[in-house]
Amino acid sequence: MMSRFIALVIAALFSAAPNAGTVNTPPPTAPDERLVGRWDITITTPDGARPSWLEVESSGRNALVGRFVGIVGSARPISRVVVKGDSLRFSIPPQWEEGTEDLSVQGRLQGYRLTGRMRFPDGKRYEWTAVRAPRLERSAPPVWGAPIALIHPNDLGGWRAIGGPNQWTVSDGILSSPRSGANLVTDRTFSDFALHVEFRYPKESNSGVYLRGRHEVQIEDDFGAEPASDRFSGIYGFIAPSEIAARHAGEWQSYDIALVGRMVTVVANGQTVIWNREIPGITGGALDSNEGMPGPLMLQGDHGPIEYRNITIAVTR
Repeated sequence: MMSRFIALVIAALFSAAPNAGTVNTPPPTAPDERLVGRWDITITTPDGARPSWLEVESSGRNALVGRFVGIVGSARPISRVVVKGDSLRFSIPPQWEEGTEDLSVQGRLQGYRLTGRMRFPDGKRYEWTAVRAPRLERSAPPVWGAPIALIHPNDLGGWRAIGGPNQWTVSDGILSSPRSGANLVTDRTFSDFALHVEFRYPKESNSGVYLRGRHEVQIEDDFGAEPASDRFSGIYGFIAPSEIAARHAGEWQSYDIALVGRMVTVVANGQTVIWNREIPGITGGALDSNEGMPGPLMLQGDHGPIEYRNITIAVTR
């Protein structure tokens, strides 16, 4: 009788016990929502502050993904942002940086900021800080003032070269960069504006117009190519045009660009190729990441020969 009782007790114990193959683990913790959003990054380097940008998004129940813009290059996808408490980390393949290792980023919330360290593909490590990117929403449509001419007939008045010796010249209202060299920026800064710019490049050359010095509209010899964000009239790495409206190299071409807050419209050679689209953040090669501030126009001069003429800008009244 006793042996039967013991057998029943043992059977009851085993039937009530968890399955031997089951591991009791707590459900995954949802990531800290304060990490989600867009961040304007400033990297501290021996050569001075350098801009960068990060977007973190929720994916499903517990995962975070994102996009990253480095000092150079276009927006790159982040397949997984690893989060532990108020800290994050991720790694992405190198793009245009020197070196072959992944670019690795670690950061932590410090009040309303992120702070951390990056390891670049060449092994160098830099500290960085980030603030939330501003929304730049506007409460009313713009009312434009009269256009202002930005190119003097025969001098560089109102512009200055940065990033190297100046190769830019002006003659009879044509602004020329005959070879790769310095970029050119306006002395004036702008917030919202409507811009007209005409340009001409030789075969296979490349330039760009940086709006507020932070968002590049690509200029490139792309006649006959498929639309892409890094081709003619695209917002580099972010927004592809609906079509490539480029003419043949050697012909004068034009952009009409309206930037209101983050919303951009681009008309290339008379064809609307981007209509009222949001620019998420800065593009590679930006002057800074202070998106809430006015900024200059910057013309890219380090990617090949380029000519500009009839650059005019109208600002809000």
